[in-house]
Amino acid sequence: MKHLGTGIGWRPEIAAAVEGMPGIDWVEAVAENVCPGHLPESLVRLRERGVTVVPHGVSLGLGGADRPDEGKLADLAAAVEALGSPLVTEHIAFVRAGGALTASPRLEAGHLLPVPRTRDALDVLCENIRIAQDALPVPLAVENIAALIAWPGEEMTEGQFLYDLADRTGVRLLIDVANLHTNHVNRGEDPAKALDELPVEAIAYVHVAGGFEREGVWHDSHAHAVPPAVLAILSDLSSRVRPPGVLLERDENFPAPAELERELTAIRETVEKASISVLPAASDPVVPAVSEAPEPTEVPDEAVASAAASPAAERASGDALKASPSTDPARQRLALAQAALLSALVAGTPVPEGFDGTRLSVQARALAGKRADVVAKVAPELPEILAEAYRKAFVAYAHSHPMTGGYRRDALDFAEHLLLGGRLEDPDVRRRVSDWWLERSGPAPLSQHPAARLARATRRVLLRR
Repeated sequence: MKHLGTGIGWRPEIAAAVEGMPGIDWVEAVAENVCPGHLPESLVRLRERGVTVVPHGVSLGLGGADRPDEGKLADLAAAVEALGSPLVTEHIAFVRAGGALTASPRLEAGHLLPVPRTRDALDVLCENIRIAQDALPVPLAVENIAALIAWPGEEMTEGQFLYDLADRTGVRLLIDVANLHTNHVNRGEDPAKALDELPVEAIAYVHVAGGFEREGVWHDSHAHAVPPAVLAILSDLSSRVRPPGVLLERDENFPAPAELERELTAIRETVEKASISVLPAASDPVVPAVSEAPEPTEVPDEAVASAAASPAAERASGDALKASPSTDPARQRLALAQAALLSALVAGTPVPEGFDGTRLSVQARALAGKRADVVAKVAPELPEILAEAYRKAFVAYAHSHPMTGGYRRDALDFAEHLLLGGRLEDPDVRRRVSDWWLERSGPAPLSQHPAARLARATRRVLLRR
């Protein structure tokens, strides 16, 4: 695995600043925002300077009950090829639920949600990662995520879950120390214990980010300065193994370039100070001195039989079975559990047994707020037209209207909801939202059926009210 060094999350809003920052060895770009045939000029210039670009996926949903979507895997592979990346990363999370496995409507979370640390979830995740590894042209690394909620009946700690995952699949780990801090505040989990248990030699690189605390809940916002507590976890990790790469994440509320540079300097200094006596770096295996190979010896038959019956052989045999279609029952159980949770979060259905209802309410509000923020980015005209009323109106809409088709579809559905529900009293605002919707909703599906033509005509009249 390539030694990466110090990097920063590349975002269009800070592209020029990133290009001008000293000491940037690599950047990470959201894979879903990379169009292989039309790379942003900033990324092209960085690559020409020798800066490594790593695509970071957010929508694959490797922790979901379904097997990975072939189209999404192909898109991820295309981003890797276009960027000439040495590896690609994703999350240990689920982002959608429902569908065929549960005979229920497909629901989208619009954000990363934690998987239960159970044997079922681990079996499914391991198979999904193997499928992804086979489809991708470079090594895959997966990231631990931040969580506001805990699943009831979990069978493993985070460190144990990550250890078994890496052991069974060979996947690399992207350790987000800010997420370890989040889970410490929100779930009472000790970051040092997680670092004790996880295989630090499997670390591909490390994320560092900021957040904020409100009413005893830590929100992993990626929009605030990195707090000392997160740097302390980075120091602890770096005292155990020197990470091949460390990256500063910032997704919004971007400060001046000088402030980002100060945070990068603090990160470098933290790693350097903690890593002084730590060798080698993660991913840099110790190579023993070359010596003359011993003469082969005969192995008695009974020794072969003993080896075949060893715990290691039993584990290997068990893993092979878990990679087979026998994971289907586990997928079914996981699908039902994830659908019930996501439905409670985005559709207002009852809280599943064993969950903390208060925490689920916090998570539901966070998901609605996240949707509002992303829709504002993909459809900036809507908050411009609605002004201060935008966020309150969208959050109210989100609590009773689950996302089913991505953020652009979400923006269109929200505008239609406002128009057809008569929620826009100002005639000028109503006209502007209507014009926006009609311009972007595209041509109506072709149909010669009179009822279909009448329905389309009626709908357009309503939108023009």
